[in-house]
Amino acid sequence: MTTLLIIDDEPLQREILLTILSEEGYNVYSASSLEEASKIINEIFPEIILTDLKLGSQNGIEILNSLPEEPFRPAVIVITAFGTISSAVNAIKQGAFDYLTKPLDKEVLLVTIRKAEERMNLIKENLMLRKELYEKFKIEGIIGKSRKMLQVLDIVKKATPTNATVLIYGESGTGKELIARAIHYNSPRKDKPFIAINCAAIPETLIESELFGYEPGAFTGANTRKIGLIESANRGTLFLDEIAEIPLSTQSKLLRVLQDKEVRRIGCKDTNKVDVRIIAATNKNLSEQVEKNKFREDLYYRLKVITVEIPPLRERKEDIPELVHFFIEKYSKEFGKRVTGIEDKALEALLNYSWPGNIRELESVIERAIIICEKDKITFNDIQDELRGVTPKSLFDINIPDEGINYEEIEKELIKKALIKSNFVIAKAARLLGMSYDTFWYRLKKFGLSDNIREMTKNFVK
Repeated sequence: MTTLLIIDDEPLQREILLTILSEEGYNVYSASSLEEASKIINEIFPEIILTDLKLGSQNGIEILNSLPEEPFRPAVIVITAFGTISSAVNAIKQGAFDYLTKPLDKEVLLVTIRKAEERMNLIKENLMLRKELYEKFKIEGIIGKSRKMLQVLDIVKKATPTNATVLIYGESGTGKELIARAIHYNSPRKDKPFIAINCAAIPETLIESELFGYEPGAFTGANTRKIGLIESANRGTLFLDEIAEIPLSTQSKLLRVLQDKEVRRIGCKDTNKVDVRIIAATNKNLSEQVEKNKFREDLYYRLKVITVEIPPLRERKEDIPELVHFFIEKYSKEFGKRVTGIEDKALEALLNYSWPGNIRELESVIERAIIICEKDKITFNDIQDELRGVTPKSLFDINIPDEGINYEEIEKELIKKALIKSNFVIAKAARLLGMSYDTFWYRLKKFGLSDNIREMTKNFVK
């Protein structure tokens, strides 16, 4: 129910408006002065305020100077006599929603209030969506408790309140855009635009016009002016994904944006000042691209003021269980399923998989599993087709690289691990490897480990 506040120093006028608006189903309060109105506003936060222009010796427009901005700014409708319409127009310039002239027409009054109500509903809906957006991209909400991810989040938290450019490294599917959005939506720029562009998805001939815009007649087919993405992101953040794919000619113009804070549309002589934060991302090594003359060195150093390296999922497997349960909850709700978890065998398969597609691939696997799952938990059968023929890992799931392996080094490493696991009790270490005491001792001497067991023990204790 929409709440209204009537401000009028004439008791009869207040009563008439109270009666009309209450009968229409509004929650209505009234005040006879600006002081009384201010107290009510701070207590009930009305969506709409209806105020007379003349309140005895007071001016109703002054209420515009004391309105709260949080949780939202109310819509103010000014009531004025015909002879003071200019004052009402002035009130609109100061932020009033509309004005009504006396004598009031009931239908006009209700139509105006409904328009104000629609506007306030849109504002409240926008605030709710924005709040959900902020919650979605809270830094604390990014899933990952592994050491590498905690290091990433620590850098992100330090970068967030600044205007520094950020360069994000990471394989495809690791969540580079998620990190970029987290930086933006936790920064002072959060109420301004966040614009993302995948530089690899736009042809070389179009990337410049997309970024910088153009004037009419700049080239064949340019019939109207187009504002580029850089200008569109003014006072906000521009996320350039796969920045290594930008042509060298465009890189030089992007460098000017970073250095001079200005942009020139194609076909325009003048430049426009812009205040935009650049966050770039790539899955290539830009320093190597610089050495190959495929990326400008000066632009590279402008971009890497703060560098964030997101580890691939195979290097942060301890985060997989938490990610799995997050996606289970997400897609169970979306598809109306009652899947509450995942069986141990299925989770083990997920942990043993190499995840070339990273988190994006994991999300896809869980999404499909939720759709086909017929139990309250995801089973191995629900996911095995998506894991490229992987089976639960066994002792002998060892990949031999093309260059071969040094078998003796593997054996030596196994002996060290057995010693550590057995707290350097040789008989116990021998049993762990299925060896006799004498065989194990022979191998210790063979690899020169028998003489420095004490040193190994000291290092391990430390």
